[in-house]
Amino acid sequence: MLLLYLPIVLTSFIYLFYLYFTRTFNYWKSRKVRGPEPTVFFGNIKESALRQKNIGVIMQEIYDKYPNEKVVGVYRMTSPCLLIRDLDILKHIMIKDFEVFSDRGVEFSKKGLGQNLFHADGDTWTALRNRFSPIFTTGKLKNMFYLMNEGANNFVEHISTECEKKQEFEVHSLLQTYTVSTISACAFGVGYDSLDDKLETLKLVDQIISAPTYANELDMMYPGLLTSLNLSIIPGPIQKFFKNLVDNIIAQRNGKPTGRNDFMDLILELREMREVNYTKYGNYVKPLEITPEVMAAQAFVFYVAGYETSATTMAYLMYQLALNPHVQNKLIAEIDAAVQSNNGEVTYEMIKEMKYLNKVFDETLRMYSIVEPLQRKATRDYHVPGTDLVIEKGTIVLISPRGIHYDEKYYNNPEQFNPDRFDAEEVGKRHPCAYLPFGLGQRNCIGCDLADSNLSYAL
Repeated sequence: MLLLYLPIVLTSFIYLFYLYFTRTFNYWKSRKVRGPEPTVFFGNIKESALRQKNIGVIMQEIYDKYPNEKVVGVYRMTSPCLLIRDLDILKHIMIKDFEVFSDRGVEFSKKGLGQNLFHADGDTWTALRNRFSPIFTTGKLKNMFYLMNEGANNFVEHISTECEKKQEFEVHSLLQTYTVSTISACAFGVGYDSLDDKLETLKLVDQIISAPTYANELDMMYPGLLTSLNLSIIPGPIQKFFKNLVDNIIAQRNGKPTGRNDFMDLILELREMREVNYTKYGNYVKPLEITPEVMAAQAFVFYVAGYETSATTMAYLMYQLALNPHVQNKLIAEIDAAVQSNNGEVTYEMIKEMKYLNKVFDETLRMYSIVEPLQRKATRDYHVPGTDLVIEKGTIVLISPRGIHYDEKYYNNPEQFNPDRFDAEEVGKRHPCAYLPFGLGQRNCIGCDLADSNLSYAL
């Protein structure tokens, strides 16, 4: 008798499963927003969820599919999100109406390393941003330049040694060695002479950080669940590693800045303040206490943002220089002339004055964006300018830098590596929001100038 009911039970279960995991899929249709048809459970990111395709490529494909739409309705798993195509709307969201979209909307427990500049939202982010912005000023970067100089010189020696051993080697791993050493020196004061025994540990840390997990997908399906369960997307061993690292540095320096001018020195200056006072949209907000956990969180994001992203960007740049020898020759000529005119020294000012070098980096970042896609969350209902659409509170909006950077409306022959498209005259012809390698507005990458200087020095 039970066997007779089994097909009915299974069919009912499958039907309920289908209803549950498609319950939101009429959201954009009911609002007359066009978009691709979602699939059960996965929405529009099945290939990303199954680790078959990068999410940035998927968003670019969706962006390209709707050239006449200002916005496109998409589903990340079961969560409705809005992909922004129109650059005027994008400007409102990222700049003009920033107070509505100040949060990234990555929801997980902010205990431990979660209180960092990249992931923090609301009042915590405002406090951290206001306090940490001065750390990345031109003056502070110049004070770190001697560390980059030492790292770049060691990098040249390392390459020379490798070339004596073999004529061919894998560039990306070579560049990882450089970026992990310079970031470790600039961030944690790890001397280059003591790096050998720490490199493997730091690379292992990076492997754990970048290992695929499904925490993000869980957050997409059930926003707020990770926060409710006090779970983090940052693995426990990583939290322990950076907490111990910062505690040890504080102890070694007796809790005081040493004059080394690295990131930890600046954090120790912050520690002496203990609390950060700030206002948000003119209103005073309760100060944020600067605990060892908060300091470790900033050290964590400084390392993550500066290590692999820099190595990958540099590898892409090397690849394009190999494919385009005329660009390589022109760049070498500019570098040689600049170094010669500066008596063989490389300085911060010299790098900033090298126009072709900066254009080469800009073009590399156009073709190979760092963060895909950009993400913001509406903190209240928002009427989209020029449309009848209202973005409801809590909705995630997405921006595809890759889609914009490869849009022929803004860049002719986008597949071609052409630094000259960043001549001042050409840049002036484009929409100011047509270039987004580091984001845009107040939540852009706070350390982009540091990353640019570090890579320029190495090159």
